[in-house]
Amino acid sequence: MDFKFFIYLIVMAGATYLIRMLPLVFFHKKIKSRFIRSFLYYIPYTVLASMTFPAVFYATSSVLSAAVGVCVAVVLAYFRLSLITVALGASVGVLAVELLQILI
Repeated sequence: MDFKFFIYLIVMAGATYLIRMLPLVFFHKKIKSRFIRSFLYYIPYTVLASMTFPAVFYATSSVLSAAVGVCVAVVLAYFRLSLITVALGASVGVLAVELLQILI
């Protein structure tokens, strides 16, 4: 049996535990700074975006079709359409560009 896996598992569990435990140790009082509170509020969204956005460009067969899909999604989201409408619109945009690339 490969014990490297268990070493990696223990290290990652320790890192995850430290990330969650250290703020509890160092910050006993409520954070009153509006800047820091707003900064901490937006961290989950920025992390999710930074993990998702690069993967979007590798989800299709070409970067051009992925860029068109992202542009369509951004425009539809700007007009506050529903999530399903944005996803379907982006998919149709990608499909249209892929079909054009096949035909040309």
